[in-house]
Amino acid sequence: MAKKQKKQEKQAAGTPATVALTAAGAAFTVHSYEHDPAHPSYGEEAAEAMGVSPDRVFKTLVAEVDGELTVAVVPVAGSLDLKALAAAVSGKRAVMADPAAAERTTGYVRGGISPLGQRKRLRTVLDASASAHATICVSAGRRGLEVELAPGDLAKLTEAVLAPIGRA
Repeated sequence: MAKKQKKQEKQAAGTPATVALTAAGAAFTVHSYEHDPAHPSYGEEAAEAMGVSPDRVFKTLVAEVDGELTVAVVPVAGSLDLKALAAAVSGKRAVMADPAAAERTTGYVRGGISPLGQRKRLRTVLDASASAHATICVSAGRRGLEVELAPGDLAKLTEAVLAPIGRA
């Protein structure tokens, strides 16, 4: 029983992402679900568990554009267009970042990287499709934990550029 109580306390304690949202006075809702390590896609698992359309759930990917780590936030239903990401930040070439470098720089684990509250603020690009929704969901900084907020708030808090970087 003590183990279960500790887990509940840890979940209630918050993450750097929820702390950043609270400090900014942003309106948000936290959604928690039981993460299944066997599920093939973190984002699709989140959409299914929350009963939210996959086009409203966004994944946070870390890429390297001309040697600089850059965050890309795209719908889980699609994929990242690396050429479009590079163009969005006036770069020439983008590749996916080394997972260890992404974890070390953001302070989050893969599958739980949030665009908010990162250890080192990285330039961020939010897929333009986000603006078609009143709210979107992104990782709250831990597998099994999502935060729902207005895309405009996410863009403002991360100083994101809005650009068409996702593809279906």
